Amino acid sequence: MKLNTNIKTESLGFMSMNLPTAFEWLVIGFLWLLIAASAVAQKVRYTKPSWKFGVAAGANFNYYNGSTHNLTTAFTPPVTFHKGDGIGLYLATSIEYYRPKSYLGFIFQAGFDSRKGEFNQVISPCNCPADLEANINYFTIEPSLRLAPFKSNFYLYGGPRLAFNLDKSFVYRQQTNPDFPLQIANADQTGDFSSVEKTIVSMQVGMGYDIELTSEGKKTQFILSPFVAFQPYFGQNPRSTETWNLTTFRAGMVLKMGSGKRIVPVKTETKPVVFSVNAPQIERVETRMREVFPLRNYVFFSVGSNEIPNRYVLLNKEQVKDFKEDQVQFSVAKKKPKRAERQMTVYYNLLNILGDRMQKNPDSKIKLVGSSENGEAEGVLMATEVKHYLTNVFEINSSRIAVEGRTKPVIPSEQPGGKRELDLLREGDRRVTIESTSAELLMEFQSGDAPLRSVEIISSNVTENKDQITLNATGAKDAYKNWLLELKDSNGKIVTFGPYINDEALISRKTVLKNQQQGTFVAVLIGTKDTGEIEKKETTLRVMPSESVQIKESIRFSVIYEFNESKSNAIYEKYLTEVVAKKIPANATVLIKGYTDIIGEDNYNKNLSLARATDVKNTIANSLEKSGRTDVKFEIHGYGEDKRYGLFENNYPEERFYNRTVVIDILIAQ
Repeated sequence: MKLNTNIKTESLGFMSMNLPTAFEWLVIGFLWLLIAASAVAQKVRYTKPSWKFGVAAGANFNYYNGSTHNLTTAFTPPVTFHKGDGIGLYLATSIEYYRPKSYLGFIFQAGFDSRKGEFNQVISPCNCPADLEANINYFTIEPSLRLAPFKSNFYLYGGPRLAFNLDKSFVYRQQTNPDFPLQIANADQTGDFSSVEKTIVSMQVGMGYDIELTSEGKKTQFILSPFVAFQPYFGQNPRSTETWNLTTFRAGMVLKMGSGKRIVPVKTETKPVVFSVNAPQIERVETRMREVFPLRNYVFFSVGSNEIPNRYVLLNKEQVKDFKEDQVQFSVAKKKPKRAERQMTVYYNLLNILGDRMQKNPDSKIKLVGSSENGEAEGVLMATEVKHYLTNVFEINSSRIAVEGRTKPVIPSEQPGGKRELDLLREGDRRVTIESTSAELLMEFQSGDAPLRSVEIISSNVTENKDQITLNATGAKDAYKNWLLELKDSNGKIVTFGPYINDEALISRKTVLKNQQQGTFVAVLIGTKDTGEIEKKETTLRVMPSESVQIKESIRFSVIYEFNESKSNAIYEKYLTEVVAKKIPANATVLIKGYTDIIGEDNYNKNLSLARATDVKNTIANSLEKSGRTDVKFEIHGYGEDKRYGLFENNYPEERFYNRTVVIDILIAQ
């Protein structure tokens, strides 16, 4: 029996046409592995490399300046070359260290650095054009500090440049006189410049930007970094003779590569985000300070002058009729002064306040006592200068003003045996003292050489709490890549804020309310997770109108001490007892602060100021205790001459006198 081999063969042939061959199976397997590897690679992430190695290439734009004449010891052309320029090659290896998202790093480059160029053509005495080509090349080492001011791909760099000379050749060409065309051309002169510096130390600054060429899914990453740099002429004189110097602008690119570290995802359980919105009501507080400012009865004169210093405010007759003592403080800016400008403005109107008071009190009299280190006669001249101002401008009858001259004032600052800071002390003793027995001119309970009646200064300052709405999304930093806030008003209008990455954000009430006084909004948090999934959380935001202004009042008194004294005199004790203590309401806090001028040692002055503050506190406390008062709280501080807390400057004697003080703030309980 014979088998039908043809049918079987055809059948096997048919099967061979539909089944993959071994080679086809190999290709299919390789493609499957490639696809699988690619899928895995997409999930693998690497950090940006900190260390990067590469090659820098660029062009040096060289600019010559100065004078170049004697080219070698054996050859000096008949002309001097000055300016020139050229383009040279820069090619170097680069090593860089920079941790991503930080500020500082460093760059190290070393390689070939060409400073070649051609000097501008000059004309020799034979009317022949002359050219000079310089081939100056170096091996350069450039370490630089790298600064990324925004923690981004943009960076600045700068540092020293150390260059070692490789080539110092030149080509000098002198052409023939163009007026004689049949001359034989001159041969080029070549050679090496003499007196070339073997080593040059200079500096550079520049900037660049990193362009990432590979994704974070690659371990080996490539970065292309265009850069520009400026290398000024400082230290770049190629030769030790003549004045040739070089300035270079460089532009180029660095191709860098580095290896990142694999980022291993840390699976953490994120807590649910808690969302809330807080819009506190605006609270406006007006702080009113009523200050009883003591008016020191001294006019200080400059050394070597008998004229009233121009820092004092002097009026003319036309201005007198508009002068008002209670308006003096408002002649300064409304902005709160740093060091008691308002008080000094009042003091510098001392003579105008005195003249105004004497006009209103025609029976009042004063005595002006001038004190000068040059003797009584000059003291009389100083006192007479003040008298003339009062009689001429305020038209005070001269019989009401007596004058006297002294070498030292009744209460001098300079004491016998004193040796330190005598110039400052003597400045304080060169003055005209205003004395009186007229009560309407003087501070309570005082007579003779004592402060004039105080001036009341009223100041106010309005403050309010922050004009901010707080968005609290506790846990959002861990749960979301970023999140937005949608606000929908009662009309259905939606405004979006963000994106944010932290757990808390602030938005302005004015931005939300616009021209409205209040409003109710639907607040929706829209969070985007790392997976791209969106999560929403909703709450209600109610923005209420501002509250009315709350008024907080306080009263301020001041006690002035004499130089180096910490014990108030009997008159001030009476003032503290019968005036200040009686102004303290129930449950008030009395803040007492002592100060000194700059004369003396810091530690001594700090102790002196604390002793003054303690003296005032004890006087007031004893007065309150005698009247059965125990409801007042005291706080005392001694600041000495510390400028951070001082009331006045110390440039003039009047400022130093006012710094010898204790300030009493009576804070009224609300």
